[in-house]
Amino acid sequence: MHQLPPLPYDENALDPVISSDTLKFHYGKHHQTYLNNLNKALEGNDELSALSLEALIRKTYGNKDQQGLFNNAAQTWNHTFYWNSMRKGGGGDPSGTLKQRIEADFGSVDELRAKLKQAATTQFGSGWAWLIVKDGKLDVANTPNAVTPLAEGQTPLLTIDVW
Repeated sequence: MHQLPPLPYDENALDPVISSDTLKFHYGKHHQTYLNNLNKALEGNDELSALSLEALIRKTYGNKDQQGLFNNAAQTWNHTFYWNSMRKGGGGDPSGTLKQRIEADFGSVDELRAKLKQAATTQFGSGWAWLIVKDGKLDVANTPNAVTPLAEGQTPLLTIDVW
């Protein structure tokens, strides 16, 4: 059985950007429902139940017979990653090696922000905007619904939930 990890901060830590009421609903109801549906779908399947979320996502991606399982596993992982992409008092410019990589691959932090904003605002319907590592370089992508860069062998670094 997969477990809902605790938030890495208090429910009011992201106020006023994300209200505690929104966080309680999104984490405690929305995210929890994906997890509950995942665990229910895994009942009686010892082979798949033993897999990590990452391995389960990779194994079920693109398999039409396991689409529901993929959706719930990926949304569970995506949301956990999303919560960990934020912190109280976060924001501002990155520093050190990350800033150097951003400048090398995007030209500037402002250009990265513009690309992330474009990825999020052009995502039709629900989905995600991502900062990823693809082919050894930083890149920005958006994905629909539950799709995650993990499924396509890319490394997510940051995400924005488009809902």
